[in-house]
Amino acid sequence: MKNDRPLFRHELKYLISEAEKEVLIRRLSPFMGADAHVRGEGYMIRSLYFDDRFERAYEEKLSGVESRKKYRIRIYDYSDEVIKLECKHKEGQYIHKTAASLTREETESIIEGKYDFLIGRREPLCREFYFECALNKMSPKVVVDYDRIPFVYPYGDVRITFDCGVRAGLFADDIFDRTLPVASVMEPGMLIMEVKFTEYLPELIRRLLPVADSAYMAYSKYTMCLEKKKELSGGY
Repeated sequence: MKNDRPLFRHELKYLISEAEKEVLIRRLSPFMGADAHVRGEGYMIRSLYFDDRFERAYEEKLSGVESRKKYRIRIYDYSDEVIKLECKHKEGQYIHKTAASLTREETESIIEGKYDFLIGRREPLCREFYFECALNKMSPKVVVDYDRIPFVYPYGDVRITFDCGVRAGLFADDIFDRTLPVASVMEPGMLIMEVKFTEYLPELIRRLLPVADSAYMAYSKYTMCLEKKKELSGGY
């Protein structure tokens, strides 16, 4: 019998320094390969996050709600070649992500508040997002940029990423605009390391990742960037 339950993965986030990143990359490189999508050292990620009229995703994060979700549209290196509508489900330290492809025209329509076409899409995520927009007034909130250096390890389906230069987009929601003003949300010399794995973290990788317990992060890029945008542009 087919198991249709979503596969949840472990997700741990750590705040580390550039110096720690360099040490960890030297440790990991002999054992972990680069992500298949990497061209050079890494790639740039830009996400446009959506929230409802009460900013429920933001408030639930601040309140420490264990079960929550957030929606975003994601592109890479400013390109419209690959555009994904995504929903990230969070259950404590476990995550599950669903995604559907979009065209640039569809993306621009959603940003403009024209999302009726989603109801005709076959993907459950598209219809789910349509109802969120229609019933709960889901709308764009903030653009989040960062540069990612990813590593993968097949045993345990491990993925380790170094997300550098996290930046909040200001004043507009055009994710294809290379000139969109952005503001850094991290302290100088600091970045986020994410460790994701399915069933277990292999002992080899665990030994390569000694990090202080105090470095564990309980907040999100969306939260940090929305707060920075509000601080610099007077709300939304």
